[in-house]
Amino acid sequence: MNRILPRSFYEKKNPVLVARGLLGKIIRVTRNGCAARIVETEAYGGSLDRASHAWKGRTARNESMFGRPGTAYVYLCYGIHRMMNVVTAPEGVAGAVLIRGVEPLEGVEKMARRRGVPASEFRLTAGPGALTQALGISMRWDRCDLVCGPIRIEDDGMRIPKVKIEEGRRVGVSYAGPAARFPWRFWVRENRWVSRARG
Repeated sequence: MNRILPRSFYEKKNPVLVARGLLGKIIRVTRNGCAARIVETEAYGGSLDRASHAWKGRTARNESMFGRPGTAYVYLCYGIHRMMNVVTAPEGVAGAVLIRGVEPLEGVEKMARRRGVPASEFRLTAGPGALTQALGISMRWDRCDLVCGPIRIEDDGMRIPKVKIEEGRRVGVSYAGPAARFPWRFWVRENRWVSRARG
């Protein structure tokens, strides 16, 4: 039986540890029967990470990043694409992990209908905007509790060997000075559901 990740998993001060640890875990939307395995993540810190929403401090937009560890931070990118993040670090400290790619497991036909692409097509869930659309994750679930809320993250015992984990620069953060070079993006090597984007 799958185990829901406890809050202690998310309380680490370093979001990089959580980003690595989330690879292989399952994200489940309990209300629509969809589930997928996480195969790509990006870590974002606080004031020292210029690529982060929180690098200039606390605002109305990034308030969720400072919230309780183990909650969701869902925001709109370019006013169109919903992005699903996992809040990490102790409450009051900014930290989050962006989910960038997932491998479909359950409710795949529902995902295909939402996306308007074949169920076998990598575009179904490869990319942060694609996966939220496929899984039916909406803005109303910003700040929802991932331990006991409508979205949860589970551990089914699968472990990704270290030799299968790649790391590199995050995508779309060229404006971030030295932070743009942080190797804080992690993905499962040769997994077809990893996004095609390059940092």
